[in-house]
Amino acid sequence: MKTTGIVRKLDDLGRIVIPKETREQLYIDIKEPLEIFLDEEESAIILKKYTPGCIFCGDMGEGKNFSGKIVCLKCLEAVKREF
Repeated sequence: MKTTGIVRKLDDLGRIVIPKETREQLYIDIKEPLEIFLDEEESAIILKKYTPGCIFCGDMGEGKNFSGKIVCLKCLEAVKREF
């Protein structure tokens, strides 16, 4: 992790603005979902681009889109065997 030297204050609603240059550098589009992680040991808040995982097991590996939901190949095979 590297520092950018940019400091932002929270507004009255607890929001911060991610600078445009930072969003462009990380290819983050307007309204793109970000996932929030907490590192309590470091007192850090970490934002990552949200990548949905399998709706059954949460696996982030290769999957197929079914009705707007991701199903990993392992769970897809299990569903095929079940039905």
